[in-house]
Amino acid sequence: MGAVLYRRVPNHLLATCPNAVLLPPTGTVSLSIVLPAHNEEELLADTVGEIVAGMRARAEEFEVVVVENGSRDRTAAIARSLAADEPSVRMLQLADADYGAALRAGLLAATGDVVVNFDVDYYDLGFLDRAVARTRSDGGPAVVVGSKRAPGADDQRAWARRVVTWGFATLLRGLFRLRVSDTHGMKAMRRAAVSPLVAACRFDRDLFDTELVIRAERGALGVDEIPVTVTERRPSRTSIVRRVPRTLMGLVALRIAMRRELRTR
Repeated sequence: MGAVLYRRVPNHLLATCPNAVLLPPTGTVSLSIVLPAHNEEELLADTVGEIVAGMRARAEEFEVVVVENGSRDRTAAIARSLAADEPSVRMLQLADADYGAALRAGLLAATGDVVVNFDVDYYDLGFLDRAVARTRSDGGPAVVVGSKRAPGADDQRAWARRVVTWGFATLLRGLFRLRVSDTHGMKAMRRAAVSPLVAACRFDRDLFDTELVIRAERGALGVDEIPVTVTERRPSRTSIVRRVPRTLMGLVALRIAMRRELRTR
């Protein structure tokens, strides 16, 4: 295994992840895949391996940015090894466990014209093909969401998680008049269009990607959705009992923050 060299994250990332380190890019790419990773020692190597193998079969210069955040297991060591052995893999490391902060940092560190975000336990190169093609089409949307609720979607998760997703989507439609039916999970984005919104988002944890999609819709960037199939590779790690109150309070805070923004313009 070769030596792994780090450099500090560029200045535009320091405000959101001041202790992060990032492996430098290896060249020009047209597509970036951002992969937040927290306590993923069991799945990370297989996931990255499958993504890299699948992307090599496509005529695309790509990179995979693994954003390790606050893991207490061997995730960081595995990500570091993957980045050392595979030129298309970079590793970004954050001190604290925070999915939203990890996704934000990965999107800002990406170098591809189009950025796709996956989860370690939830990825689909078929979605990537369809969504990236749509973002690159003439007049295509800046953001394409992989929706678990759009017509044609197949959500095979436990019923409780499906109910929570339905309730969350209903709240987003009522509070923010969101037109797309989902905000969490896989997305493809034109980097130049969404980077200013990524930097402007105020919320991390569970609400970062929701805020990003809301801002994209309100900014008239074009947001579309593609129905996806969702299966669980493992049980959910987050207790619904803890997550629901936290998310409800976060949505209220997000609505207040965005209404204040509108009044100050």
